[in-house]
Amino acid sequence: MTNTLEAGPWVQYWQRRPRACIRLFCFPYAGGGASIYRNWSKNLPAQIEVCPVQLPGRENRLLEAPFAHLSALVETLIAVLQPYLDMPYAFFGHSMGALISFELARALRRRGCTLSPAHLFVSGHRAPHIADPDPPSYALPTPEFIEELRGLDGTPEAVLQNDELLHLLLPLLRADFSLCETYRYYQEKPLRCPVTAFGGLQDKSVSREMIGSWREQTCGQFKVRFFAGDHFFLEKEQVAVLTALIQDLFAFFT
Repeated sequence: MTNTLEAGPWVQYWQRRPRACIRLFCFPYAGGGASIYRNWSKNLPAQIEVCPVQLPGRENRLLEAPFAHLSALVETLIAVLQPYLDMPYAFFGHSMGALISFELARALRRRGCTLSPAHLFVSGHRAPHIADPDPPSYALPTPEFIEELRGLDGTPEAVLQNDELLHLLLPLLRADFSLCETYRYYQEKPLRCPVTAFGGLQDKSVSREMIGSWREQTCGQFKVRFFAGDHFFLEKEQVAVLTALIQDLFAFFT
């Protein structure tokens, strides 16, 4: 491990683990920040070093402009995360984070990165080659956009009715929705690393078939795991999610 490596604005809640064999970079869902993963480290074995990625425009980076296009974000991530890729690593991303993780893995391959992800965990998002069945919403007038958020059940009603909070959050949410809704998939050869796709059994927006279709994106080992809950099962089912993650990463240690 590089002795001079330090936590920066892009990696939050990161703690060095002397026994670590792999770094797990975690990417958030739309509107979320690195704090989603702040408790993961204490619930994972010492061999796994958790690196929650903090994107601009949220939490301690609230005053920074968020990225509205995935390609630009991925290019930036390649540069800022490169120093952290000095040991085996894996990616985990939920919803928007799944897209980020997937395209980042492909971009690193195109760049000829000598160390590829040891594992890719994609959670709560349809396979990237499946077109979005819904029309874009990121540019809707504010009342309609708020109704869209309400229908997703991911934003507390108290926030949706608080004008001051909405004034702060809406630019970020619109940018994140734009990042996802303007994404265009381009076919490349499948990844070589193992891929595990997570889904919620009661997720109305992402079907089991959409989760299972991630199989086409790897020529390595592929698993599908489903958990109780809707699109935001990640927090309520954290113990089950981390147990599954440990099981799938365990092969790396043996």
